[in-house]
Amino acid sequence: MRTLGNLLWLILAGLWLAIGYVAAGIANCLTIIGIPFGIASFKLAGYAVWPFGRAVVRDQGGPSPLSAIGNVIWFILGGWWLALLHLLLGLVLCITIIGIPFGIASFKMARLALTPFGHRVVDIDAAGDRAVVSIQG
Repeated sequence: MRTLGNLLWLILAGLWLAIGYVAAGIANCLTIIGIPFGIASFKLAGYAVWPFGRAVVRDQGGPSPLSAIGNVIWFILGGWWLALLHLLLGLVLCITIIGIPFGIASFKMARLALTPFGHRVVDIDAAGDRAVVSIQG
């Protein structure tokens, strides 16, 4: 079922979201200071392509001051428009009954688009009860 959900997601939203994340990653990598943000964007692009069966968990040891600073800079450099893209796409997907689960998945991913630092993507079975965002299929 996860594979079917991921294939439908890829066609309906995943490809477009991944293109947005890759564009943001390339733009961030144009400067030396932006390279860590570009790498984070590329990781999010992989999650946006194939999210079902994966979960987002907080890093071990809790949030660090460095990840908090990174999240603030990320928000300024483009995290807000990536989250807005998730919200708009989620609204469009929720127009149809079949699209509602995908719209909800897009809404869940919007939170990660705002604050990616201090989180990592793992297999849903490995996440257990530590999942911050999980998209089951």
